Amino acid sequence: MDKITAQDVAAGTALPLMEAFYTLQGEGYHKGSASYFIRIGGCDVGCHWCDVKESWDADKYPPTAVKTIVEDAHRFSKTIVVTGGEPLMWDMRPLTNALKAKGMSIHIETSGAYPLTGHWDWFCLSPKKNKLPTPESAARADELKVIIYNKDDFRFAEEQAETVSENCVLYLQPEWSKRDQMMPLMVDYVLQNPKWKVSLQTHKYLKIP
Repeated sequence: MDKITAQDVAAGTALPLMEAFYTLQGEGYHKGSASYFIRIGGCDVGCHWCDVKESWDADKYPPTAVKTIVEDAHRFSKTIVVTGGEPLMWDMRPLTNALKAKGMSIHIETSGAYPLTGHWDWFCLSPKKNKLPTPESAARADELKVIIYNKDDFRFAEEQAETVSENCVLYLQPEWSKRDQMMPLMVDYVLQNPKWKVSLQTHKYLKIP
């Protein structure tokens, strides 16, 4: 096996791969679609309700060569979802270039808080209050997905909707532990503000990854 160095990670030719798996997209615009998920370790956005806190420490995940990641992905699906952690902490150009060379459709799920790298067919922006998206990420977003944990998140959602393009699809998604409390409020909100749609974590209802 080739030796992977810190320079490889800095260049994006190797990434701290937490896990990769083939499943259905559970959320947002592409929900229900067969997709291969590539979860990259490392995140300092620090959402207290994050359901993948184990992804935060990139040092837990030995760097994996992009070539290996792409070879494995190509065996499963034409649709790839890059998620985290926060994937834009790393240079995504080598990964997306290699995936594109294989003819794959590449999606990202990101807070948008870091410089935008990589070439994306679908850009899902999920902004967080404690580390806001860059203007470049907001402008690139195909889908805005705001997590609703409390009532103030509706205000935050409207602020973020002002930063994306008019073609961006707008979603409100209940934080899983608060779904019973927030869903009635979300239903009323979308009825009064129909530019928004409701997104659910259908993979959790289906009990799949």
